[in-house]
Amino acid sequence: MVDATIYEPERFRSAAYLAVLERGDSALSCRFADKAWSDMQHIAAQGYPDEICGLLVGTTGAEGWLVTEVRQVANLNEERAADRFQLDPAGYQKIDSELRASEVEIIGVFHSHPDCPAKPSPTDLNSAWEGFVYPIVSVCDGKVAEVLCWVTTDDAAAGGKFQKLPHSVERGTMTP
Repeated sequence: MVDATIYEPERFRSAAYLAVLERGDSALSCRFADKAWSDMQHIAAQGYPDEICGLLVGTTGAEGWLVTEVRQVANLNEERAADRFQLDPAGYQKIDSELRASEVEIIGVFHSHPDCPAKPSPTDLNSAWEGFVYPIVSVCDGKVAEVLCWVTTDDAAAGGKFQKLPHSVERGTMTP
């Protein structure tokens, strides 16, 4: 990441946005292979000024998630591509099918926030699945400003919120 200004539009300080955040960090964590981490940031920066989205591939365990690969998936939201994403279900299904005979699976969804902080929105919570990791890449003026990872505390329909998920980047090759 480069030294970039992180913009925070007023809506991110509104009651509706603050209501989707749980206080404190999750006890779990997410580890990224360095290539997956850099690929995710590259995809986000290349997609600027639109929101991009993609899938995290890896494994889950008692302590959290291990991301070994990221794959971009098309954002089908053309009307509001600058501030919304709709993950292409055909892209999800294609990647899921490719992974069926492997030791890895889809473990999360990443997306970018152009000229906004790496904080989830109410829209993000409404489309979140329990058990997935949700990295958000803040891209300001075309440069990656920050990346934060999130996990839901419960199913969104049951009143779940996003909780910050500690993450680390592991150098070298990582296998599940």
